[in-house]
Order: sequence, then C-alpha cells, then structure tokens
Amino acid sequence: MSKLKIAVVGATGFIGRHVVTELLKYDVDIVATYYSSKSKLISPSKVHWLNFDIGKSSDNIFSELGKPDVLIHLTWSGLPNYNSPHHYETELPNQYDFLRKMILGGLKSVVIAGTCFEYGMQSGLLSSDLITTPNNPYGYAKDALRKQLEFLKSDSKFNFTWARLFYMYGEGQSSASLYTKLKEAVARGDKVFNMSGGEQLRDFLDVEEVAQQLVQLALTQRDMGCVNVSSGYPISVRKLVEQWLNKNDWNIDLNLGYYPYPDYEPMAFWGDNPTLDTLQK
Repeated sequence: MSKLKIAVVGATGFIGRHVVTELLKYDVDIVATYYSSKSKLISPSKVHWLNFDIGKSSDNIFSELGKPDVLIHLTWSGLPNYNSPHHYETELPNQYDFLRKMILGGLKSVVIAGTCFEYGMQSGLLSSDLITTPNNPYGYAKDALRKQLEFLKSDSKFNFTWARLFYMYGEGQSSASLYTKLKEAVARGDKVFNMSGGEQLRDFLDVEEVAQQLVQLALTQRDMGCVNVSSGYPISVRKLVEQWLNKNDWNIDLNLGYYPYPDYEPMAFWGDNPTLDTLQK
C-alpha cells in the first residue's frame, strides 16, 4: 500500500517551515514548494521540493505536484499589509485559479489557512460558525476565497477544511512581528521597548502548536468545514510580552502606550476550537 502523499504549498514561509518539520515525524511522502531560489529548504533528502509560482500554475498542476492525496495550502503574498488592494486584485484570483485546477485535476482533500480577520470587528469568544464580516482587504479576500470554494464544492467532491488562524509567535517570524521586534531589541541591548498599552486581549499560539494542529487536520482527510486554529483562551498582549521576557530571561523595560491600538481589530477577541479538541482526544 502506497504512503499518503501530502503537498505543502508555501512551505518555506513562517508557518510552512514548521509544518514540514512536523510532517517529517510521520510516515508520509512530502511534496513542498518554494518560490525564491534563496529559500532554505528543510531536509532536501526526505522532502521532494519543487519551485512554484502560484500566479503561473498550469492546467496540469495537480500532476506536476505529484498528484497528492492532501494539500496543505499556506501561501499568500502581500503581508503584513492587511489593507492593500493586492489581496483581492491579485491574490484572490490567483489562489482560486490554482485551487480550482488542483481540485478539478483530482485533489480529494485540502486544508487551507484562513484568518481570524474574517470575523471583522466582532468581539469576545468567536466560534467558527459565526457569520463573517471582514473589514480589511486581507480578511475580505480570504473570506471570498472560502466562499468561492464552497460553490465549487457543490459541483466537485473534495474534503474541505478551512483553518482560521489566530495570532502566532515563534522562530522564523517576520521582522514586523511583535515577538521578533522584542527579540531583536533585546539582542541590540536596547534599554526600552516601545509598544501599545498592551491591554488588548488576543488569542496566541506558538507556531509549533499551529503546525501540529494543521498536520492533524490534514491527516484526518475529512470534510470539516471552518475550524478555528486557536488556543481558546484570551491573554493580554502585555501579559504575553512579560511571559516572553521571563521565559527567555530577557531584560528590557516596556514603554507601554507608545503606539496607539490598531483600528482594524477589536480590543478583545479569541477563538473556540471544539473541533480540534475532538481530534486530539
């Protein structure tokens, strides 16, 4: 019996690198894509790496990616600028075109990274069955892609899991992220770290745990619909930063209130994840 074959698109990104590392723990065939020739490829002897540009996918892309049983879809350009029209003008049509070709080519199961920004300005505990009300171009484009695929699903049979990612932190995150900025400030020997007031409540997961949850969703090969990939618990940004300082024995003063709170997200929101809880039992 042949091994399960899993393709990871966007495998050299922040999340993708951790997903590939997690998949290497399982007896599966891994196909992974990279875009830049400068990308660092993980375990090239154990992973089949392919250079790939999602904006130029051919009609035979399913075969070119080795006819995988499952696709973990993580690629999306234009971040961290959530307000750019690039998300709906370029990314949305390119992403749908690629996924449509994969599904019509024979793909039977797909796990796609969505975003908590699909919920818009809704506050408190957010369940995956809430009506989406995105209020920035990135959230809108992701939400639109999901809806397009749901229409496609009415004509084509495939297992569809839409994994709404909340906030993450960890090694390899972009220089624009809070975790990386803090880490770099400490490394430079800065005395003060400028940040917001830190009272906003968010849902954070270590990227390694995010990768574990995405891989579990892929291995099930089930039609799970929308799923929150989240801790299920709120934490203030200030408390989280203080935890990072304590855990890593970093010494720097926090200049709270230096930056205003962002206007594109509510002050308090976090996700529930009963579906993931069920998988892990």
